[in-house]
Amino acid sequence: MVVTLKEVAERAGVSRSAVSRAFTPGASVSDKTRRKVEKAARDLGYSPNALASSLTTGRTRMIGLVSNNFHNPIFLSIFDQFTRGLQARGLRPLLVNLTDEVEPANSVRMLRQYSVDAVMVASSTLPPEFSQAFRDAGVPVVNAFGRYSSAPDVHVVGIDNVECGRMAARTLIARGYVDLAFLGGPEAATSTQDRQAGFLSELAAHPDVRVTCSHARAYSFEAGREQMQQLLKDRPAQAYFCGDDVLSIGAISAISDAGLSVPGDIGILGLNDMEVAGWENIALTTIRQPIREIVNSSIELMVATMDDPDRYPEARLFPCSIVERKTLRPLP
Repeated sequence: MVVTLKEVAERAGVSRSAVSRAFTPGASVSDKTRRKVEKAARDLGYSPNALASSLTTGRTRMIGLVSNNFHNPIFLSIFDQFTRGLQARGLRPLLVNLTDEVEPANSVRMLRQYSVDAVMVASSTLPPEFSQAFRDAGVPVVNAFGRYSSAPDVHVVGIDNVECGRMAARTLIARGYVDLAFLGGPEAATSTQDRQAGFLSELAAHPDVRVTCSHARAYSFEAGREQMQQLLKDRPAQAYFCGDDVLSIGAISAISDAGLSVPGDIGILGLNDMEVAGWENIALTTIRQPIREIVNSSIELMVATMDDPDRYPEARLFPCSIVERKTLRPLP
């Protein structure tokens, strides 16, 4: 049998409105009444109805967690950390897959149907128009892993992908490679564009170094593998900066199948430092993206924005670092 609010009120000897206030954050209720209500609720096994509470407060505490990178295994870790972090703050994540969505307005309509209090866009590949559409609709929004701007239109938390490209170029040059290549994800993705731009800008100061660029159809193992198979049909570069760990692992698979070795024949540098990158049979040298810090900061900023919807858009950047493993030749 479901225990009702009325039964709790009768057990505690208070009004039903007093019980409702006792379970409503920020509502006015005395400590004595709250203790009586909580004891009665424990004795009866009562749990407040979150949906009914939202009718009283006007807030559902439901957060739209939006992405389009479900084929990339790193987002399993990202979603795990986001859902844990949101739930720890009494918020309810609503996971939304926008992989096939091309119209931002459709996304806004869908999220509004669920009366979300805010939206977390957890993607580096969704066009910025999606985040801006939520903002324009008056929904608090944070773009985690979004494109950095010194004057953002919405709150952005992530890394400087241009600087990551420069870091990759410096790392490969320091190891004596003179024939380099960038293997990125889809060309339309801003993360791909920025990582490639940084890579090429750093190598512009090294005219003796040969550099080429190519792009996989997606940030996925199969796409990285297929693209490297194509590259191996011609003269492959000495080392590749892959714009993502999962692309790197796909590329390593293709290189191995071709009878070549990493790093003996070809060096590979990834980006993200996903869990599988550290497995002994992969041991990928990569650029670490501080995912936990980005997730925690994104949630903190979103909660602050829910409390202050007029908060000025803010960009928070986190530094990256090289994780040395076994897919590049050692430093001389």
